[in-house]
Amino acid sequence: MALVTKAFVLGDFATNCFVVWDDTDPTKTCWIVDCSYDPEPMLDFIEGAGLKPSLCILTHCHCDHIAGLARMRLRLGPVNTLCHAAEAGFNEDPNLNLSAFIPPAVSAPPPDAYVAGGQLLELGSHYFRVLHTPGHSPGGITLWCPEASVAMVGDTLMAGSMGRIDFPTSDPALMRRTLETLMHLPDDTRILSGHGPETTVAAERASNPCVRPGAF
Repeated sequence: MALVTKAFVLGDFATNCFVVWDDTDPTKTCWIVDCSYDPEPMLDFIEGAGLKPSLCILTHCHCDHIAGLARMRLRLGPVNTLCHAAEAGFNEDPNLNLSAFIPPAVSAPPPDAYVAGGQLLELGSHYFRVLHTPGHSPGGITLWCPEASVAMVGDTLMAGSMGRIDFPTSDPALMRRTLETLMHLPDDTRILSGHGPETTVAAERASNPCVRPGAF
């Protein structure tokens, strides 16, 4: 097993945040994918394992995926943070990151750079393709590693369900298109969601009512 994805369920919203690394890479470089409220268990693990974060990649910028960024930087130093450009300004604005509606308000450090759909990101011997998967939010992304059969989808697709589409910046039509895109990934692709248990493309195609035509 070369690619490791370790999940941490953080904060009151039970947000799945991930540490990802290639265990054959002697540099011990890792990524953090999303950084929720109360990130200390994840940060403790990174320090204890001697991992060296090169990036924190945000699948989207709702408060329960960004609230721990300031603590992350205090503990680990200046980890470069990436998100999709469609969510520029979300980290700093409680109305956009939704924390204005579920206090306390969150104003997190802004991203250092932006990613775009189709971009390739390298981690050890693995390459992840960035898929722009909007609907739940305008800048939602999926990190797909075909070689390892892993897709980290944020709050787009969940086991038996999908992310909410009733937020001010949600778009049901885009969500329908996004779910169709994800259902075209290989059957054995592991789906690592922002909430809930791990699943696969095959399992969701067979049983998830949200991915059926006309479901919403």
